[in-house]
Amino acid sequence: MTAQPALELRNTLRRFGSVVAVNNVSLSVGKGEFVTLLGPSGSGKTSTLRLIGGFEELDGGSILLNGQRIDHLPAYQRDTATIFQSGALFPHKTVAENVAFGLRMRKVPKDEMAKRISQSLETVRLKGYEDRYPAQLSGGQKQRVALARSLAVRPAILLFDEPLSALDLSLRLQLRAEIKRLHDELKFSAIYVTHDQGEAMAMSSRVAVMNTGSIEQIDTPETVFHAPSSEFVYTFIGESCCLPVRITASGVQDKKGETIGIVLGERLAEGDCRIYVRPSRLRLISDAAALPNRLTARIHFIEFLGDVYRYHLKAGALELAADHAGSIGKSVGDVIVIGWRTEDMRVFR
Repeated sequence: MTAQPALELRNTLRRFGSVVAVNNVSLSVGKGEFVTLLGPSGSGKTSTLRLIGGFEELDGGSILLNGQRIDHLPAYQRDTATIFQSGALFPHKTVAENVAFGLRMRKVPKDEMAKRISQSLETVRLKGYEDRYPAQLSGGQKQRVALARSLAVRPAILLFDEPLSALDLSLRLQLRAEIKRLHDELKFSAIYVTHDQGEAMAMSSRVAVMNTGSIEQIDTPETVFHAPSSEFVYTFIGESCCLPVRITASGVQDKKGETIGIVLGERLAEGDCRIYVRPSRLRLISDAAALPNRLTARIHFIEFLGDVYRYHLKAGALELAADHAGSIGKSVGDVIVIGWRTEDMRVFR
């Protein structure tokens, strides 16, 4: 017998005039599962989250929480808790009072309320901050208070609306790890919305990649990255180099119709196609010589990115980038050989 999911979306639809923001989206989130909605601006991820939280009305379909329909209920009657980008703390209330707010709304007894406030603040490592006000907290501490407030009410599902996007990089990475730790420890059910691929990959049980109001692919982070179901998913997840070429009987041509010095280890059918390779999968000079797919290119410019050097290359009308752990001792204008394994190449027509 299949366990009842914490959340189900069945053919959910949301329109804004002639624009379809959520296009018949169906999704199931298991108990204890952390599912991320990932996509560019306008893909429908935030509208989907707002439908679940009760901040938008459905134009079609249904939403079930623990097997019960909730789409007819106002937001305050749904067993959900939302953590917003801003944290949405009450500035005139202390940390403890902010955490208590949802508990008071749910009429939790005072003794139980005090216990939950203490437990929640300890969980997010803010024990001793009970009497501080939001103005006395850092941005990261405010978000941890917002998380404590949501955890205290023990909702059926937690909704995260890009909670880390306004923070600087180092703090974002710290809180990302903190949320991951808390999920592993508490096993709460969650829907997380972000456009940050690193967050989605690092935190999620499954990732749902959204585009123009629909889910293009939903799977584990590893599968979405290594086995994307479409060209959109491949190009949106991670960085990639696109080589638009034409395969002919006499060789490989670029978009200008000029034959280029590319050798493909995999025999491809003739015609126009787009070959994709990730910069981290390209190998340079001696490392490239023994690989089945090779291309001669000229160095256009070089970036130092800390962990790697990124070589921006041109081969006729083609432009691509390759990452290398150290300097290869070549300068702008030099011609080098690059190569890649066939299994690191994706071809779309």
